[in-house]
Amino acid sequence: MLLLLFHLGDERYAIDGTKVVEIIPQVLLRKLYQAPKYVAGVFNYRSKIVPGIDLCYLIGEYPCRHCLSTRIIIVNYPMPDGTTRYLGLMAERVTDTLYKSEEEWMSTEVSSEVAAYFGEMIPEKDGMIQRLRVDKLLSDAQRSWLLPENRSQ
Repeated sequence: MLLLLFHLGDERYAIDGTKVVEIIPQVLLRKLYQAPKYVAGVFNYRSKIVPGIDLCYLIGEYPCRHCLSTRIIIVNYPMPDGTTRYLGLMAERVTDTLYKSEEEWMSTEVSSEVAAYFGEMIPEKDGMIQRLRVDKLLSDAQRSWLLPENRSQ
């Protein structure tokens, strides 16, 4: 499986490469007032208005640093009706990919109802890499607000 690696602070994470549509540089985001802090704003992506999630804020409660390697990862987010919608994920040090088999993932043995998007880990010589499950990134309430089902992609 091809994985896209990125950092949130000093920790490394990976998402399944099949979920990734494109990796783009940071763009000007239009702020959504009254939105949670992890919602960085919305932006135009191929004539679609796409919400941008700051993964550093969502997970670590601090904003992503503005560096050359801070990118927006456009993913296909699965909807309950079987369709997908674009979602932008802002992360730091989006610079590497890695091939790993499913058998190499190890369960964390830690369950989190609040952060169901945290998946298994892969031990590497320079630290652990944790899987981020794109399909579990948003709660039902978050998804309904950010990606209403009556809009087409």
